[in-house]
Amino acid sequence: MQIDRRSFVAGIASAAVAGPAIARRAAVPSWYFRSVVIDGLGGISDPYGKDGELRLTDRAWAEMRMTGITAVRDTLLPVGNYADSWEKFSKALDDYHNQLAANPDRLMLVERASDIDAAKAAGKLGIILGTQDTAMVGPALDRLAEMKKRGVRAVQLTYNLANLSGDGSIEPRNAGITNLGRDTIRRIEAEKLLLDLSHGGARTIDEAIAFAKRPLTISHTGARAITDHPRNVSDAAIRAVAEKGGVVGVYFMSYLASDMHTSGSMLLDHIDHVARVAGEDHVAIGTDGGVLPNVIDDKAREYARKDYEQRNAAGIAAPGEGPDVFPLVLDYNSIDKMERLGSELMKRGWTTTRVEKLLGQNLMRLYGEVWS
Repeated sequence: MQIDRRSFVAGIASAAVAGPAIARRAAVPSWYFRSVVIDGLGGISDPYGKDGELRLTDRAWAEMRMTGITAVRDTLLPVGNYADSWEKFSKALDDYHNQLAANPDRLMLVERASDIDAAKAAGKLGIILGTQDTAMVGPALDRLAEMKKRGVRAVQLTYNLANLSGDGSIEPRNAGITNLGRDTIRRIEAEKLLLDLSHGGARTIDEAIAFAKRPLTISHTGARAITDHPRNVSDAAIRAVAEKGGVVGVYFMSYLASDMHTSGSMLLDHIDHVARVAGEDHVAIGTDGGVLPNVIDDKAREYARKDYEQRNAAGIAAPGEGPDVFPLVLDYNSIDKMERLGSELMKRGWTTTRVEKLLGQNLMRLYGEVWS
């Protein structure tokens, strides 16, 4: 079995206790209660369900509701170069549609921006389907149209290694995008899908932004000016995305710190920096984690070890990853992480309007422009 960030999240998912979480949720401030909150790159899992069970348990669903998150973009595997990557992707897409069908009263497929408002009004969690690679597409660009017909709305050009479209963030040669990569971007934009440049090599990102004609995103990253890591991006790239009308999402990841132990204040520093460089209309959140918080116990440590070993064996582990490194920000490993994030930014001088843009409105604008 391939272990990646999505299955890792599922493996160490929620440790929330229903009673305290309900008490915390009851005290939610009015600004957060009315906000549209979007995780621009995350995932869902049910730590209380049985293996293979598609219906979310009542407890998991209750805790998802307590988070106040309106919509989340989830990833359809695989990432990386496999001979049967299209078959793997098709299976993952079938499985996700089966999960959606098993939870029609709880989960809602998002195909247009207005669906996110509809999900909030209906008390459902909006699900945005996307990829984190185009290796499953390769030169068969008509597959992008098929993806769109089946509900996919975001396509990431590369993962950490090179594919036929360009180089990823840890590819040593840093050769940029290929002619096929340019054709792929053209087709992504023609299909009115969201182009995502996360995990791209520095030159790939710069060249792809320059080539793109429509608004785009780097959905989950950090500021390289603060922490020089290949998964973080330059101020020039952040500014260029904003100039194209796009949005840069900051992740809740260990790559935000040079020692791979990111504090809550450092996460806020990265968000502040991206907002200053891009402008308050072009920054968002893409946690690269689960909707529910994680419990760190022996089981989680075993998952972390397996996750690292398989990523390292596949050559997709980024610098600093290791068997004892958890890809999250422990200070925000809580059911109310988005609300607390907004409140802490307000203590730094952010207005309520600015926080609402960060947590959802900027992505709502981007999705509306790209998918329309």
